[in-house]
Order: sequence, then C-alpha cells, then structure tokens
Amino acid sequence: MWDELGIAPDILTAKRLLVFDEAETLVDAETGDDGRVWQLTPAAAQAWQAMQAAAAGEDIVLRIASAYRSSARQAELIRRKLDNGNTIDAILQVLAPPGCSEHHTGRAVDIYTPGGPVAEIGFAETNAFVWLNAHAARFGFTLSFPEGNCYGYVYEPWHWCYRA
Repeated sequence: MWDELGIAPDILTAKRLLVFDEAETLVDAETGDDGRVWQLTPAAAQAWQAMQAAAAGEDIVLRIASAYRSSARQAELIRRKLDNGNTIDAILQVLAPPGCSEHHTGRAVDIYTPGGPVAEIGFAETNAFVWLNAHAARFGFTLSFPEGNCYGYVYEPWHWCYRA
C-alpha cells in the first residue's frame, strides 16, 4: 500500500513513526449530528464519555470530529489529497502513513466544540482546549502532537489519545 501511495519505507525511521495494530474490539462512543457513529475501544469510549460529561458539567461541549479509522480508510484520505495535487511530503505532515495512525488503535479522538474550528490550529484558542489541557490527563488522554513534536506533524491541538 505504501508503494502505491509513493511512501518510502524509510519514512518510519525518518519520522520516528510506529506501526500500530488496528483495534479489534470497538464500541460506539458518540453519534455525530450528521448521524455518523464514532467508535473507540471500550476503555477509550468509557474514558471519553466520562471526560465529555465532566466538561459538560463546566459548560464545555466536547464532540468527536474523528475517531477510529482503518488503514484502508487512511489510504483513501491520502489518495484523495494526492488526487487534489498535494505532494506526499506535504500530506505526511498532516496524515500518518497507513498503519502509523493512532486512529487505527481505536484510542485517538479528534475533538471539536460546536461553533469552533474543526481540525484546525484555531482549536487551541477555544475554551474546550483550555479545559482539555487542564483536565484530559485525569481521564487518560494526552495531546499527541504538540508544537514542535518529534514526528514532524503539524501542531494538532485537536488530536488526543487515550493512553491509560
């Protein structure tokens, strides 16, 4: 799959990437306003729902913009960007190669707050992000790609992964 997408195998070493096993057991964690069902592993879903409820208790609304996705879906996203004229180097600053995305584990969530930016750096300016920075660790979630991260990805204040 990597060859087809133009991804050199040495990218793992260069970007310090890991290959993740895909989640085998998933549960519904949230249904979006558009009816899309977001899935996570049972433990991540339970932690997400507890964190979401705690935030709501402080008038902070947390919603899922993306959760589990398969390696095949990751490849589709990359193909779409390639078809739109993006280079593979540019794409790999915002998307992991198939097999290397935390989303495959069923423990990663891309978070937004209604009316705020979705999967944009501007999320860092929201009350939701401030709340997450102060409280997410208590629920086992960490910010995966802070500014200047060692993986060469852009700063992703919206991307949090359950690690407990």
